[in-house]
Amino acid sequence: MSIYGRDPWGGPLEIHADSATDDDRSRNLDLDRAALSMTSRQLDETQQSWLLAGPGDKGKKKKKYVDLGCLIVSRKIFLWTVGAVVAAAALAGLITLIVKTVPHHHRPRPPPDNYTLALHKALMFFNAQRSGRIPKHNNVSWRGNSGMKDGFSDPSYGRSLVGGFYDAGDAIKFNFPASFAMTMLSWSVIEYSAKYEAAGELVHVKEIIKWGVDYLLKTFNSSADTIDRVAAQVGQGATSGGTNPNDHYCWTRPEDIDYPRPVYVCHSCSDLTAEMAAALASASIVFKDNKAYSQKLVHGAATLWKFAREQRGRYSEGGSDASVFYNSTSYWDEFVWGGAWMYLATGNSSYLQLSTHPKLAKHAGAFWGGPDYGVLSWDNKLTGAQVLLSRLRLFLSPGYPYEEMLRTFHNQTGIIMCSYLPVFNSFNRTKGGLIQLNHGRPQPLQYVVNAAFLASLYSDYLEAADTPGWYCGPNFFPTGALRDFARTQIDYILGKNPKKMSYVVGFGQRYPKHVHHRGASIPKNGVKYNCKGGWKWRDTKKPNPHTIIGAMVAGPDKHDGFHDIRTNYNYTEPTLAGNAGLVAALVALSGESTGVDKNTIFSAVPPMFPSPPPPPAPWRP
Repeated sequence: MSIYGRDPWGGPLEIHADSATDDDRSRNLDLDRAALSMTSRQLDETQQSWLLAGPGDKGKKKKKYVDLGCLIVSRKIFLWTVGAVVAAAALAGLITLIVKTVPHHHRPRPPPDNYTLALHKALMFFNAQRSGRIPKHNNVSWRGNSGMKDGFSDPSYGRSLVGGFYDAGDAIKFNFPASFAMTMLSWSVIEYSAKYEAAGELVHVKEIIKWGVDYLLKTFNSSADTIDRVAAQVGQGATSGGTNPNDHYCWTRPEDIDYPRPVYVCHSCSDLTAEMAAALASASIVFKDNKAYSQKLVHGAATLWKFAREQRGRYSEGGSDASVFYNSTSYWDEFVWGGAWMYLATGNSSYLQLSTHPKLAKHAGAFWGGPDYGVLSWDNKLTGAQVLLSRLRLFLSPGYPYEEMLRTFHNQTGIIMCSYLPVFNSFNRTKGGLIQLNHGRPQPLQYVVNAAFLASLYSDYLEAADTPGWYCGPNFFPTGALRDFARTQIDYILGKNPKKMSYVVGFGQRYPKHVHHRGASIPKNGVKYNCKGGWKWRDTKKPNPHTIIGAMVAGPDKHDGFHDIRTNYNYTEPTLAGNAGLVAALVALSGESTGVDKNTIFSAVPPMFPSPPPPPAPWRP
């Protein structure tokens, strides 16, 4: 006999009772009722295992489980899992400990490129040219304090002009080329501060700029709003053949100068003071994070600019001493150049209106070309101004009323860049490939480095503006053509030339050893040589006892020829302005990446369009 009931787990429940007694049957019925009552609740897995245990399982050790709340697992599996996790964590900790304690062997950085290596050296030249009290970290062992009586040694002036930089191989301080040098360095820092920092030279180059502009602030009453004079030069360089001690007749270390050094004051010098204004204005952007100092520079620049505009005249007029060495041909280009920098430093649109005035551009030679058109130098700033204002059009596009003149400057910049390319015949080249921007005249390298900087810079402008190139007539040239031009010219200067000579002292294996430089050519041996006593060091055929590291000499002639002769300054004399252009070109080409800082130069420029009105006041019932 069988009784069928419902199995609480879904199947039939069969109870056999044929051989059972009535008492047994009664007890079985009670069990059935208990089983049926279990349908009202679910059994856990452990309980199920008890009920389902077969006859052969009796007396065996029951299987153990762990209840995790949402999951019930075998205790054995749980313990294995926990053990595996703990072991993995211990192993990971051990590996981490080993990695941290074992010395790291990082993949070495690639060695610095030649442009970065040369940059380190080119900046050292400015340390060798310091006048005044030399800082302890100057790193030029053979230099010391000099020119400590400058300004006072001229009774007619009687104020301190200590500091600044000596211009070249002599001990004269010319404000005109020195100001241009500071403007070029500031421009390069504004555009390529990240590259300077990557090379570890940002602090150094900013120190050099500050040393230069601090001296310029001494040459006029920088706290006044209006001035009537500026100190233009310290020291005398006349080559009239006289025997009076001066900075050209004498050959002596700057530290040993004991003759009077006259101060040349100008009352009408628009070219000089507009360039000085450009130097202070550009430096104010470099030091924009130092608000007080930056504003001091801006105020000094505004004072100089006002003087330049109101007292018109060339600083080198009338056969002055400066006209023999740094004769200025006009002041119109300085007005365009200085006005552009004044606008960028202040955001005052009156400066931009002046820089983009068609009559001013016409006076500066923006429309007629000429043999020196496209040649940036200490005398001609027009090309630099055109590139700078093209930048304004590319990135800010101020529109009316500036657009027409800015478009003209932009087009002219494109033409100038075309003239640098070897496929055009605007400028001759030596057989070795050096572009003759000064048409075969001596001292060519100072012009070449400026062009290399402008070409690299303009190519970076185009790339930053998502422009792949530019047109030269019907032909399109990629931006890489400009960088190729710049590289070939700088590579020539660094040693890829027929002479296999580096024209940067201290760079490469072969470089000039007879540099036309008083301080480097006279030994620091405790002997003070008088005015004529140093001539033996000038005229000796022995190499200089001191290496003036980083000095770029004047350069080869139009036939790639070079004579390492101390007395021939057309080959072997370095200059402040020349080295500033070299530094700018080197930093533009240095490093693995290209690109400029698009925004810093516009930090003082207000928005081109009116600001939106303020939001309305909150509504109140």
